[in-house]
Amino acid sequence: MRIGGRLSVADVVSVARDRGHVALSVAARERMARSSAHVARIVESGERVYGVNTGFGALADVSIPADRLVELQRSLVRSHASGAGEPLPEEAVRGAMLLAANSFGKGLSGVRPAVAQSLIAFLNRGVTPLVPEHGSLGASGDLAPLAHIALVLIGEGEAIVQRRRVSGKQALRIARLKPLTLRPKEGLALVNGTHVSASMAALAVHDAAALLRQAHLAAAASFEALLAHRAPLDSRIHRARPHRGQQESAALLRSLLQGSALLDSVPHVQDPYSLRCAPQVLGASLAALHHATRVVETELNSVTDNPLFFDGALSGGNFHGQPLALVLDYLAIALAEAASIAERRVALLMDKHHSRGLPAFLAGNPGRESGFMVAHYTAASLVSESKILCHPASVDSIPTSAGQEDHVSMSLVAGRKCLRVLENTRSVVAIELLAALQGVELRDGKPGRGVSAALRNIRRDVPPLRRDRSLAPDIEKVRGLMRAGRL
Repeated sequence: MRIGGRLSVADVVSVARDRGHVALSVAARERMARSSAHVARIVESGERVYGVNTGFGALADVSIPADRLVELQRSLVRSHASGAGEPLPEEAVRGAMLLAANSFGKGLSGVRPAVAQSLIAFLNRGVTPLVPEHGSLGASGDLAPLAHIALVLIGEGEAIVQRRRVSGKQALRIARLKPLTLRPKEGLALVNGTHVSASMAALAVHDAAALLRQAHLAAAASFEALLAHRAPLDSRIHRARPHRGQQESAALLRSLLQGSALLDSVPHVQDPYSLRCAPQVLGASLAALHHATRVVETELNSVTDNPLFFDGALSGGNFHGQPLALVLDYLAIALAEAASIAERRVALLMDKHHSRGLPAFLAGNPGRESGFMVAHYTAASLVSESKILCHPASVDSIPTSAGQEDHVSMSLVAGRKCLRVLENTRSVVAIELLAALQGVELRDGKPGRGVSAALRNIRRDVPPLRRDRSLAPDIEKVRGLMRAGRL
């Protein structure tokens, strides 16, 4: 993959997870050379430009002499590497390095090609800086996390190489790389951007797209197990309220249920909302995903450090993560709602008074055995936790840097919360799949083509529940199938 051009969410996933090879395009190299030459001219002229020859944040009015500019950039990286907590996932850090290099390749950041090349070398040789999860306010970008990445570039800090946690100096030696000597503006460019938040957002929308398709599969299985009506999926209903996500959701459910002999097989008037309104709820989640994906893909191809160099230096606020914070909160809510309605369908499957003839808790011998009773408790617990996590990070702000940075986005907090809600939702959907398919197998009649395929796939790894056993391994196996894209 050549960077310096347009990146997609799939590109980020390819490098972050699958370790795709990265190279710097010739055009990007030329743009960066021109931009860094511009900074060199500013230094030579003595023109005062923020971050090039001044202090940072509330210290922006302090001028720095020319013989201290290299020291200024090194001190900036060291001082800003002040994170705390457990390390971020390696894939999030790899994605952030890719996005930083791609942003620099636009030729507006004032850094040399060598800076992007150092990040690319880390990606290609498997050097992943150790980045604590706490520290970013999402403005001025992801300062502390990005500083921990930059710290390893200059041969300090810690990194993961060949699955070992080593010092930054050792990491460079193992990868046969030399430490980067930072020139004016380069330390600031490395720490001043939304790259970590954007990396997590790209991973979130990628995984959410698969998860929402799987949530439809679980819903379809519950339709079958509960002998629901197919009428609420009729395309005429959804043309009368033509939200794109709702129409997409209904069409997907109709496809999954095509050929079912179980739907409409028992006379009844109406189904509960968790069945009847599934396209409206899951469709709204799909709409949220579509919106979030558009915002994230814009961010992947943006320049988010400061200042930027056009005809002259311009100081602005592209490092503010509010666009990402808002959609990450929105996506978390959308995923939590997909889990919430799934848990309600699991509750119907558990209740012999509402499951239309299924045994209580889908147990072989209700009373002597508990079946899926406590798996439902787990789903309920996860849904409740996600509700708490869905308090929006984006509405919070806390002033820092002596009031200079007086409104921040909390985009990285929003990203971490969103990914946690995503994992909770994946577990709830796995539980619904297991319970609903158990119910389908207890019925007489052929399920639809999508549900039949899911049943075959899952039964290769997870047998039906004939008598009580620990369901935790079964849930984890289905989660693994979901993560691997096998459902």
